[in-house]
Amino acid sequence: MKRAAWAFTALAVAACSQPQAEKKAAEPPPSTSTAVAPTVQNTAPPGEYKLDNTHASVTFRVDHLGLSRYTARFTDIAGKLNFDPANPAAMSVEATVDPKSLETDFPLDKPDFDAELTGPQWLDAAKFPAITFKSTKVEPTGANTAKVTGDFTLHGVTRPLTLDATFNGGYAAGGMDPSGARIGFSAQGKIKRSDFGVSYGVPAPGTHFGVGDEVEILIETEFTQPGPAAAKPAG
Repeated sequence: MKRAAWAFTALAVAACSQPQAEKKAAEPPPSTSTAVAPTVQNTAPPGEYKLDNTHASVTFRVDHLGLSRYTARFTDIAGKLNFDPANPAAMSVEATVDPKSLETDFPLDKPDFDAELTGPQWLDAAKFPAITFKSTKVEPTGANTAKVTGDFTLHGVTRPLTLDATFNGGYAAGGMDPSGARIGFSAQGKIKRSDFGVSYGVPAPGTHFGVGDEVEILIETEFTQPGPAAAKPAG
């Protein structure tokens, strides 16, 4: 209805004054957007935080035959983060994932698809029992976003990895967390698994027949810091 009214007005102006219509046409219509940039709330203090693995997930997606983005996850995750909201570039994070904790949604008991993916042809978790990330640089890109670069080790190979991270907010001890402070982040990145020596099933050039080389990593995390009362041993 608004677009129709605007068009009718434009035609009326054109009938009265063609030069004026041309001038108006050269000007963009006024914006009616009411979008407001999201505000991130944070009352959490700086310091070292530990990953709350009950509120964290590391999932990955990979192309399967060019038909779908197959998704799986790791469930055994540990990490710590040095949090400094006043100086994000000084923050750092370390994380460790147990590759044996890989889980898929494969519905059959046999074959054991999870065991196959953690076996010698793929992750070889018995030989390489940890996937790790240790940040080396944090580059703020916005009020609550940053590129986090670090040393990523997978399958015994260490290469740089950059994650696009978003700080979702935090709060000091109180409310649902009376024993400590809590902060939350989301992050994502991509690797080529062949760069880490995991090249089984990569499609031949020009085809999708196989399992894609590019792996998308999706991370959701919460970190906690015990409050003064919780940090002191009872006695």
